[in-house]
Formats: sequence, structure tokens, C-alpha cells
Amino acid sequence: MAKADPHPESIPILRSQLLEWYARNRRDLPWRRTRDPYAIWVSEIMLQQTRVAAVIERYEAFLQRFPSLMALALAPEEEVLVLWSGLGYYRRARMLHKAAKFVAQNLSGSMPGTAEELRALPGIGAYTAAAIASIAYGEPVAVVDGNVERVLCRLRGWDVHDGAGATALRRKIESFAGELLDPAAPGDFNQALMELGATVCLPRGPQCLVCPFAIGCKTRGEHKTPQRPRMLSKEVAFALVVRTGRHPSPIHREVLLEQRSDEQTVMPGMWELPALREPAVPHGELRMTVRHAIMQVNYYVRIRTVFEGDVETLTVPAGERKWVPLVKAAEMPLTGLARKVLHRAHLLPAAPLDVIAPLSGSDVR
Repeated sequence: MAKADPHPESIPILRSQLLEWYARNRRDLPWRRTRDPYAIWVSEIMLQQTRVAAVIERYEAFLQRFPSLMALALAPEEEVLVLWSGLGYYRRARMLHKAAKFVAQNLSGSMPGTAEELRALPGIGAYTAAAIASIAYGEPVAVVDGNVERVLCRLRGWDVHDGAGATALRRKIESFAGELLDPAAPGDFNQALMELGATVCLPRGPQCLVCPFAIGCKTRGEHKTPQRPRMLSKEVAFALVVRTGRHPSPIHREVLLEQRSDEQTVMPGMWELPALREPAVPHGELRMTVRHAIMQVNYYVRIRTVFEGDVETLTVPAGERKWVPLVKAAEMPLTGLARKVLHRAHLLPAAPLDVIAPLSGSDVR
């Protein structure tokens, strides 16, 4: 029997089915235990392009250090970046910090209360504004992320294509999301729809048998989607340069770090290991190999131990360098790769979260 498009009279049924499913199956995540708009804002920014499992520990540590918007606004950027280290996409942290300072200076520390007003803040787009407004303030505005888009396209039987039809399809999705939204519980409804896409209506192998929309769904399974761009591969090599400081004790050892310039498009101002002149490292000099992903590039990294006297010969100066006590290095805004290498070399006191962010945010919540 052919399945018809959802009619207006079926919308309340779909809402009820979804919210009942969500009440039984929702994951217990820390940002779902609050209606504080600041805390919800932090979680939404962290969750962009990052797995939930990686965000949980960082989220709780971030809010412990910056429990309020004013605490974040008054903090130095370097400290914010340290707490963000491991999550990647550091521009998010900078924009979050910038927006907090804007709210503190121009709005008396009170976050705007509508999606439209929230969009005026640095780093907050339509999706984030709708999420904060619906969850924290109960504003009936639909959230459309990759998970929601996939669920609604499958429910209606719409193919997702690249090209000229993408804008028209996006308008249809947003229109349908607005129709489907439960105005009585917009926050829970939006989270339920995102949860469905993250845990049941998966990009590959959707679990249709347990889906609350299964009866009315026109697709019942995978659908055509644009092909994801392939990850690029790149080989790089860095020097691990460690020396004993003024006191001949292991706790006084120092590591040579280099700061990326503010002109860098990726991770400006972050501290990293000096780059080697030659990516090929003699086998006998190889300290370790590491795979590290940044956006759409897989980096295959060689790490070589370099003595202090050989630094100028073997490395390429690219920014300010300084010797940092290892006990202080963990408190600096290190790149994820530098933190990973120092940890694996047993030179940092605490383990980092080795985050490899997916290419798409559609299945990471």
C-alpha cells in the first residue's frame, strides 16, 4: 500500500509519537539537565562537528571553570583555548568568547531571549539561535541540523542532491520542520528530532523497526545522499626538543614550542612543536608516528627527537619560539597534535581527548 505524505491531521500524531519515543529513549546528557541559556549555548557550540562522547568531559570542565557568561567574558582568550584544547575548530571558542564579551559589555550580561536577537551575536547562526531559543526560552522555532534534515527527507521521500535543487529542497525541509514542530514543547521536540537522527535514523543502516515514524515514512531505509568528499592525506614531521632546565631534575624539564602566527587561517595563536625541514625521518631517529585529522585532511605525522644544538639545522622557524617547563605546557593553548604527542611521549601530566572530528555534523550529536 502506498504511503501518502503526512496530512495536517496526521501532524499531531507524529508529534505525539516522537515525544513519547524521546521520553523513553533520550540519552542522559549533562546539557539536558538545565535550561540555562548560557550552558545550552556552550553545549551547542561544542557539539558542532564533534562527537557527543568527546564533548561531555570538555563541557563539564568548561562550565566548572566558566560557570557563567560573565566568568567567560572576563577570562583571557588563552585560558579559554586551553579549556577547548582537544575539541578542534578553535575558531568556535574564539567566537564564543567574543560573543560573551559583547553580551557583558552591551547587554548587561543578559543573553538575548529570541532566536532573531541571538543571531546578532558573533558566531551564532540560524541553527544555534533556534536551538538556544527553543530549549532555554520555549520559543516555537524549528531547529534544522544534518540529523533533522535526514529524518525529514526520509519521512517525506525526498532525495538529497547536490546542485541547483539544493536551495529549493532546503526551503521545503525548513517549511516542513516548522509545520511539524510542537509549539507546546518546542525544546523537547527539537531535541527529540535530533536524537532520532543521531541514534535511530542513521546515515547508514537506519534502525527502521524501532523508529516512531516508521509507519508514515515513505523511505523506510537509506536514501540518496550527496557523496562525502574524500579525506585528503598529507605527511608532515615535527621535532620533539626537550632539555633539562636550570635544576637537574626531571620535573624541571622544558620543551621547545612554537606559536602559530595570528595570520594563520587554522589555529592562529596556538602553540605547536617545531616543524622539521625534511618530512622523511631516518628509521633510527624516529620517536613515534601519529595519525591526526583536521577537518578534511588526515595527517600522517613523524616525530623525531632533536637535541638542542641541532634545532636550527633540522627545523624550519615559522613563529615565536620559547622553552616551556613541561609542568606548565599543559596549561597552554596547545594544538591538538602537540598535546597528543606530548602525552604519548609521557611528558604531560594528563591525557588529552584525541578528537578526530567528522566531516559532517549530521551524525555527531
